[in-house]
Amino acid sequence: MKFSVFQVSRRGGREKNEDRMGYCYTRESGLFVLADGMGGHPEGEVAAQLALQTVSALYQKEARPTVKDATEFLASALMAAHHQIIRYASEKGMLDTPRTTLVAAVVQGNSAIWVHCGDSRLYVVREGELLTRTRDHSYIEQQNAGVIRLDRINRNILFTCLGSPTKPVFDVTGPVVLQQGDKILLCSDGLWGSLNDNEIVRLLSAQSVSDAVPELVEQALRKGGEHSDNVTVVALEWETPDSFESTRGISTDSISDGVFASTIQAGVLDTMVEDLDDAAIERSIAEINEAIRRSAARKA
Repeated sequence: MKFSVFQVSRRGGREKNEDRMGYCYTRESGLFVLADGMGGHPEGEVAAQLALQTVSALYQKEARPTVKDATEFLASALMAAHHQIIRYASEKGMLDTPRTTLVAAVVQGNSAIWVHCGDSRLYVVREGELLTRTRDHSYIEQQNAGVIRLDRINRNILFTCLGSPTKPVFDVTGPVVLQQGDKILLCSDGLWGSLNDNEIVRLLSAQSVSDAVPELVEQALRKGGEHSDNVTVVALEWETPDSFESTRGISTDSISDGVFASTIQAGVLDTMVEDLDDAAIERSIAEINEAIRRSAARKA
């Protein structure tokens, strides 16, 4: 494989940056992941980090050197990340669970497959045009799609995420066959909340990812002003031509079987994700709900 990649995360006008992103790869496969910890709930940055670590750990186990079934892998990895967040909240006795969005893509062979939950987005740009992008799991996005009609909505409200006591809703898309020069961008809502799709596509098409991504982030922060959201982006260009290759160009041809490279911070999970079955998750959710009930009873 040959691709160029660039990632950056900047804190906007928020107290802290709860976004997390990273990528990892073997000789014949790559994984790109981004999570946006949700405000209004505790420890969003923990939820985002747990999501990245869980998906990355499972990828390291499965990619030998490719993932046999990327669709199944992405769906199961997302659910495993959700389970890890629920267990973390249960073990800490939290009255509310940490929550996060997630978007992740596996690129191998000549195609890409991705999963997303929430409103962190993935864009695919080809020859200066938007080939496709994810559909947000928000009421506004669903309203615009003609699925439901709600009145007096003035902001995006997510109806699903990782870490909620309810089972997450998610979409798996692909495979999409890639062509040389295709660009894939994963971003938090801090980017698309300030820049529209046309602006994102135009800037991404005009430059290498190592030049386009910093400019996109700077423009989003500038437009967002002092109350700007955090802005996080990881983008790659597939089979980057030699004449347009950035210093972030990666060729995996020389990587040996069994070798795994990653920018995602390693973390030791308390228990291996395989050990957490659905019954354990249900017990964790029940414990959280019982703690909330007892707390409400004490306040009454």
